[in-house]
Amino acid sequence: MEPVIQKILVVGGNGFVGSALFRKTMADTQGAHAQLGAQSVVAPLPPPPCTRSSRSASLPLRVDRSNGTRVDALKPETYAHLLPGVSAVVHTIGTLFEKSGYKSAVKDGSVPRVLSSAVAAATGCGGSANPLEREEKRREGSYALVNRDSALTVCKAFIDSQAELKVNGPRAFVYISAEDCGRPLIPAGYVESKREAEAGIEEMTKANPNYRGVYIRPSLIYHPHFRPIISPMAALLDLSATIHSKAPAGFPTPSAILQTLGGLLPRPARPDLTPDSPLHALARALTIPPIHVDHVAEAICIAADNARTDVRGPYGVAEIRELIGWHQKGQKPAAAAHA
Repeated sequence: MEPVIQKILVVGGNGFVGSALFRKTMADTQGAHAQLGAQSVVAPLPPPPCTRSSRSASLPLRVDRSNGTRVDALKPETYAHLLPGVSAVVHTIGTLFEKSGYKSAVKDGSVPRVLSSAVAAATGCGGSANPLEREEKRREGSYALVNRDSALTVCKAFIDSQAELKVNGPRAFVYISAEDCGRPLIPAGYVESKREAEAGIEEMTKANPNYRGVYIRPSLIYHPHFRPIISPMAALLDLSATIHSKAPAGFPTPSAILQTLGGLLPRPARPDLTPDSPLHALARALTIPPIHVDHVAEAICIAADNARTDVRGPYGVAEIRELIGWHQKGQKPAAAAHA
């Protein structure tokens, strides 16, 4: 029996997560071909030879970066011709802070610019006399536009497309969401826009049984070489998660204290999207470990496999680790509580 060849469309293929996805798949196999553009990638995915329970049961592919496919996620006409020939779509576009210019600061490794961008986003004082900085912030866009509307637009176009590629199961739409562990340091609008996107995708996929939605919810994503500026914070959060996981039951840990204090605060304005207080989210930040971008990429590959019809719905850090076969040695999972 001929193996079913799978292809995925990665929207945001040049980003941090999208690039990690292709680094991983390039290392896993040879001979396939992909197109990488400023916003999208179409890549052949041969089925894995491993068992479903194996950690290596992700979909390998080889990427040729010589050809680009530039698309606009909000304009389906720029990529609609690609959708009939793919078995899954991965949406990796997102912004942590609205119109703050933080992405270029992180890429440049500038700590002062990262801090000023975060403050500007939190206070809403993001004005700049530099026209280049203003243009950078304009491109980053709003939470609603980048995190929600772009995903819903791509998902609708995917579902509306007439599949030409034969697949063994429902075509997957994999959305890179987030754990709710950033408030109040990160504005609530960030996770609210992510949850709105999840709800919209779920509504569309449930109405179309030939499709399924998968929502990957990482915590702080790090890579020591490609994003060294994040490494110190990742190390501190990992240490915090380890310490909390080893604390005796009932011990007044910082996370437990924050949860107690959070219970005294009024309910959030959008309880359907953020069901508890910012202090609860901050408490989760102390107990949920950061996650390596390569582990996120591995989870995406597994989620995109059309044979994995069991993979659907939200996957927090604990579920991501279980999905890829990662196990903590001698500890209980530190990410027991997640959004």
